[in-house]
Amino acid sequence: MKSNIKARAFICIDFPDEVIKEVARLEEILEKKKFVGKLTELENLHLTLKFLGEIEESNLNETRERLRKIEFRKFEANLQRIGTFGKRGNVKIVWMKAGGKGIFDLQKKIDASLNGLFKMEESFTSHLTVARIKYVKDPKDFINYVNNIGLKKVKFSIESFKLKSSELKPLGPIYRDIELFNAR
Repeated sequence: MKSNIKARAFICIDFPDEVIKEVARLEEILEKKKFVGKLTELENLHLTLKFLGEIEESNLNETRERLRKIEFRKFEANLQRIGTFGKRGNVKIVWMKAGGKGIFDLQKKIDASLNGLFKMEESFTSHLTVARIKYVKDPKDFINYVNNIGLKKVKFSIESFKLKSSELKPLGPIYRDIELFNAR
């Protein structure tokens, strides 16, 4: 009996060095504020355009074929602000917003191309995760601290997106590139 190989997969944009340098600077600032949690490893920084979850090899091949047909041009994006996600004052994520119309246009093209294979996105937030927070003593103070960190308005070009696999490990995820899709 043949077993279907499954991969935990997602589609994302990787960031250039100037964005990674700004995240590294922000992570140093965040480390000064005591919290229990984990900073995102700089080599793992990305902007998820669509999370696919556990998919079988046959769906992975179909996904690749559909993504290869997407046409988009190189576009400009920028870092806009830093913030937090969480419910009722309970901080879970520190994030940075990446802006630019091209990000949203590309995400919609990806979503439309995979319609029927995967559920359409209900709401897309263009962000990169800087830290995952388990506990802070004073959530209000922490949120205020994060909101007052000065963010450099870094501009950068996006020329490609990737299909990646994710293997969850105790020390953090391991991401592997499956395929690169370039602007045309």
